[in-house]
Amino acid sequence: MPENSQSKLPLEFDYEEGYAEENITARAGIPLVVETFRVLGLAESVKANLLIKQRQRGLDEAAYGESFIILNAAGGDCLEDFEPLREDRALAKLIGHELPSPEAARKFLYRFPDESKVEEAQRQLGEGQSRSIPAESPELRCLGHVHEDLVAELGRRCPRQRIATIDLDSTIIESGKQEAQPTYQGSRLASLPGGHRSH
Repeated sequence: MPENSQSKLPLEFDYEEGYAEENITARAGIPLVVETFRVLGLAESVKANLLIKQRQRGLDEAAYGESFIILNAAGGDCLEDFEPLREDRALAKLIGHELPSPEAARKFLYRFPDESKVEEAQRQLGEGQSRSIPAESPELRCLGHVHEDLVAELGRRCPRQRIATIDLDSTIIESGKQEAQPTYQGSRLASLPGGHRSH
């Protein structure tokens, strides 16, 4: 990784036995998730493929990518769950960078949908149809390249593994909005940026 990236190896910390009054975290397993992200080359892949930030300040794309992995690994359900993670100063020290604010994370995600493709898909709806799937934006295609790099690296590390299980389970995010569609569980789906729905 370039020296100016926040996502680089090795993670620079040592384990110490004993009691300390500060720099304590209850999330000591998260750095192992981050280390896996980096060892598999995902930080480099994100930096190479996903060039969507307009300004150089703040977190780079790789740090954003691993921040979302951290949010998921820590059991986060929404962007606001970044707040307690941001308050964990020891975690930031362990992984080498702070986590984004909910607003910064939201702005980062809003760069992925292409509103023109959403509008084009809606114009092409046939009579009686109410849902459409827009074409991928260039940013989403670039994120797909990161996924391809992950699969290739796993294949390189496990050349004799010939079977992969794809988990098609998805997370239902309940919404109180009137336009939200009902799920098979009876709750209503949250609307995502660009008119997409989470399911």
